[in-house]
Amino acid sequence: MSEKSTPQNEVYVGKKPVMSYVLAAMLMFNAGAKEVVIKARGRAISTAVSVAEILRKRAMPEKVELKEIKIDSETVAETGKNVSVVEIILAKKG
Repeated sequence: MSEKSTPQNEVYVGKKPVMSYVLAAMLMFNAGAKEVVIKARGRAISTAVSVAEILRKRAMPEKVELKEIKIDSETVAETGKNVSVVEIILAKKG
């Protein structure tokens, strides 16, 4: 049985404070990542948007730009309910 591994450039947003995710993304960019994908579903989507905006406008305004936003919905296996999903892709400028 193989375990699902998280790609090096993805930040999954959950219930932690916003700045935890901002710091995680900044560390990825500073370690050489050309893109960072911020992923969230359900109620965490607003937090993911906040993370992206803080990175773009305050934390790294000269270095990071919005590349793409993907929206979708998926069915949660445990409950059978549909939940919204967002992926915000940020890229290094230049």
